[in-house]
Amino acid sequence: MCTMESTKSFAFYTLGCKLNFAESSYLGKTLLQNGFRKAEKGETPSICVINTCTVTDTADKKCRQTIHKIRKQYPDTYLIVTGCYAQLSAESIALMEGVDKVLGANDKFEIPQHLLTGNHQLQVSDTKKITPFYPSCSAEDRTRHFLKVQDGCDYFCTYCAIPYARGRSRNGAIADLVKQAQEVAQNGGKEIILTGVNIGDFGKSTGETCLQLLQALDQVEGIERFRISSIEPNLLTDEIIDFVASSKRFAPHFHIPLQAGSNAVLTLMHRRYDTSLFAHKIQLIKQKMPHAFIGVDVIVGMRGETDELFEQSYQFIASLPISELHVFSYSERAGTAALRIPYKVSPAIKKERSHRLLTLSNAKKQAFYQSQLGTQRSVLWESTKKNGYMSGFTENYVKVKQPYQADKINTLTSLTLTPEQLDYEI
Repeated sequence: MCTMESTKSFAFYTLGCKLNFAESSYLGKTLLQNGFRKAEKGETPSICVINTCTVTDTADKKCRQTIHKIRKQYPDTYLIVTGCYAQLSAESIALMEGVDKVLGANDKFEIPQHLLTGNHQLQVSDTKKITPFYPSCSAEDRTRHFLKVQDGCDYFCTYCAIPYARGRSRNGAIADLVKQAQEVAQNGGKEIILTGVNIGDFGKSTGETCLQLLQALDQVEGIERFRISSIEPNLLTDEIIDFVASSKRFAPHFHIPLQAGSNAVLTLMHRRYDTSLFAHKIQLIKQKMPHAFIGVDVIVGMRGETDELFEQSYQFIASLPISELHVFSYSERAGTAALRIPYKVSPAIKKERSHRLLTLSNAKKQAFYQSQLGTQRSVLWESTKKNGYMSGFTENYVKVKQPYQADKINTLTSLTLTPEQLDYEI
């Protein structure tokens, strides 16, 4: 174990979702405000914080690998492990060689206090009792920012452990979130992506609604674009779709978790919609915004997903005018209700189903990009340089490229899209 004498510089290692990255950015700011400093490049940090994810078995494995890697790289560094994996597997992490402190998913927001006064190795609060909402906004990239508007989930889908890791649904107040967005604009940020565990459930803590949040943010001067990172189909109301179609700043870009295109599997998952509702939402988006990009999450190999049910799912997804699939293999999580479902899908079949859906996804993305050729779009250029090129995204999430020009970073360019400009083969 390392001591806390002279622990002044820090480094973060963040795994998982954009919400985690937003929270790590916020935690870095709180450490700076409490007299710590960010470790410089090449410097051995005196504190390392690993912010973990637990959405799949693979995520858990990656967390363990990262802990071993950081301990080997910095044997004398004070090592803190926090986040969702730390919440659910605190005791086993505490037994890992070189781990100095384990903080639960919500306990991480008190990292400065734990560093300055805390003596206990383990601090993991009961997620059933978690009520505070901690605001977070990442500022690692001056083009795009990730604003946390909501945390936790009340849904308890049978395959998911996140409600056990992050607790019940809660959110910030609209006035406070608008103030954060205004600060991003004052600092030169052009695009904000709204993040959370279940964004559409916004309002549980404050008596407000998701639509009211979007309407308030749409008035923030200086922000060119807002995007909604992900929203449940049953919470994506027709009113929200109508609003995005007519808004000044919300991009025609949706990310909607389907998880399965079979009603039988959706029932096994305890999802709160059926394929008919999902298809209605997609059709309404395309009716109001024919140019909208629609990304869809799908899980393959859920317990109970027979060959026939997967084929139903595949055919349903193939029928939808969507733009891209994000395909995940079902991963068994301890304590979830899905473990009681008897039929298990083999790893080989999961792999084959994933391949089919990824092939379908590629075809749909190519078709969407093809449909955008010749249209005039606004591109926000990012700072990454690759093979002499820089890239950016249109408002409807088409990735384009041009020769690198440093003065173009964080600026908007109006383009008529050509095949040569696309940063994707069609």
